[in-house]
Amino acid sequence: MSVQFTGTDLFSGVTFNIGDRDRIGLVGMNGAGKSTLLKILCGWQEPESGTIVVATGQTVGYLPQEMVPDSVGTVLEEAMTAFSAIDDLEREQERLTAEIAERTDYESAEYTRLLERHNEVTEHLSLLGGGRRQEQAEKVLLGLGFKHSDFDRPVAVFSGGWQMRVELAKLLLRHPEFLLLDEPTNHLDIVSIQWLESYLANYSGAVVLVSHDRTFLDNITKRTIEITAGRIYDYKCPYSEYVVQMQERRASQMAQLTNQQRQVAQIEAFIERFRYKATKAKQVQSRVKMLERMEKITVDEVSTESIHFLFPPAPHSGKIVVEAQHLGKAYGDNQVFDGVDLLLTAGKKVAFVGRNGEGKSTMAKIIVGDINDYTGSFKLGAGVQMGYYAQNQAAMLNLDKTVFETIDDIAQGDIRPKIRNILGSFLFGDDDIDKKVKVLSGGEKARLALAKLLLTPSNLLILDEPTNHLDMNSKDILKNALLQYTGTLIVVSHDRDFLSGLTDELYEFRDGAVHEFKGDIMEFLDSFKEVSNTSAANTTTKTKETSSSKAAYEQSKERERERRKLQNAVKQVEQEIEALEAAIAAKDTILATGEVQTPDFYKEYQSQKDTLEQKMTAWEEAVIAAEQ
Repeated sequence: MSVQFTGTDLFSGVTFNIGDRDRIGLVGMNGAGKSTLLKILCGWQEPESGTIVVATGQTVGYLPQEMVPDSVGTVLEEAMTAFSAIDDLEREQERLTAEIAERTDYESAEYTRLLERHNEVTEHLSLLGGGRRQEQAEKVLLGLGFKHSDFDRPVAVFSGGWQMRVELAKLLLRHPEFLLLDEPTNHLDIVSIQWLESYLANYSGAVVLVSHDRTFLDNITKRTIEITAGRIYDYKCPYSEYVVQMQERRASQMAQLTNQQRQVAQIEAFIERFRYKATKAKQVQSRVKMLERMEKITVDEVSTESIHFLFPPAPHSGKIVVEAQHLGKAYGDNQVFDGVDLLLTAGKKVAFVGRNGEGKSTMAKIIVGDINDYTGSFKLGAGVQMGYYAQNQAAMLNLDKTVFETIDDIAQGDIRPKIRNILGSFLFGDDDIDKKVKVLSGGEKARLALAKLLLTPSNLLILDEPTNHLDMNSKDILKNALLQYTGTLIVVSHDRDFLSGLTDELYEFRDGAVHEFKGDIMEFLDSFKEVSNTSAANTTTKTKETSSSKAAYEQSKERERERRKLQNAVKQVEQEIEALEAAIAAKDTILATGEVQTPDFYKEYQSQKDTLEQKMTAWEEAVIAAEQ
């Protein structure tokens, strides 16, 4: 496959296969063609040359990075539209069943095609679980962060991010065999991301995704396809392992290139030395042909461009930076949180985490003064100077100003002559500084908004989702700058890799309250899992400790018995599948002779194939149960 973009090869002679259970992460520099490749795979775009072959009957689902949903119903109604395919399949199944019952030309190719199509439809219906539609829809919506009370609300009243969650829910409920996701975590919180990871880990089809979330990629993908310089490199490993192997590959390329250059220099020196000696004419010609035949080794391009900056030293502030007592905020009848006590001292680095809509950004806006109609008391400490990066910071930029004007308007004193250097450190070259903000990409706007933070020294930084639209390299550099920042930091983020090691304290926003947690994000998530998995029996008193230990031992034995039982069930189903496959293969051999068979032969043949499909489904369920 080859694709061009503005005269340049985006892909050149690219070939690869995707298996029916693959978990693939697409990686590469911005502009390398990741999103373009997804559009080609789903049929939205055609390549200039080459072919895309999708197995017959395979369904493809695609979630683009940005879209404008046009939903008109409630959240649950919109999710239920995903099952329109089931309605069509059920009607087709009824039609096929009736036609098969009426026909008597059992030996014809047309009858065989009818049976095959009936099998395909039945298998797909079984996979989609047609009988539990609302239950499935509610389960997926809850997993993606919606509450039961949201189900009857119109989709149109939700923000764009929540509307994208509805689109993702519809896509998952359609259960395509081939799932393509472009930055699916952009609009999700940490809890919803973890749910999606678990869902995709057990997904029965192929998954190809683009993401700047390193942890998300590592937890889902087993294969990484890198797009670079119009070519692809296929690694049979998750992202973190890919990074190591990619660096080793490029080091090897560099070593091979160095050796080849040394060899070329030696050959050219020989040719030059003996060019005019008749006795060496044959050797010279031989070496000339050797150079012509030599395949030139190239080293894959590596982008050396990256933002590089440090925050200016934080001015001195009082020991207490932020103090809130019995703080509450409501929007109409919706009490976001209430009774919150918060005390941040100088130099603390904390994270606000929790589901979207629980009040993280609201709290940030109260601290910076954008929201004043709250209950309880709130005050900043002495000498606090704030820097604020809002979640929609990029959208708050003046679109009609140039990049240079955006910075020049707020630059003061000695920093004014350094504007070009500051912009250069955020990858805005001389050709970029006169661009209007409205023509910048999402990543460029995010970098420009970050550059504004450098211009005014602060001792309290509040960053609300600062990593949105930043690539992995830029996120790493921002994180390093924050680690060296000497002031107080409050960061709202759903990026676990970004938060890991950055903050030493968390505030979880949940169910109208704010819970303090001493520790790192990974420790918090581990404790969250432990709490979720801990039974109420763990709250029993010491008088029950002995019986609890005995009960735990008995539960352990029961789990082991259950595990062996499930493993035996898997083996039993596998034996039944082998027997059915052998029986079907025997009939296939008979059918290949072309001899006409009795109606009972075809009925038994079809019955065996139907049973095989049922056994395959039972085997998959048994394997999942045993693994769990």
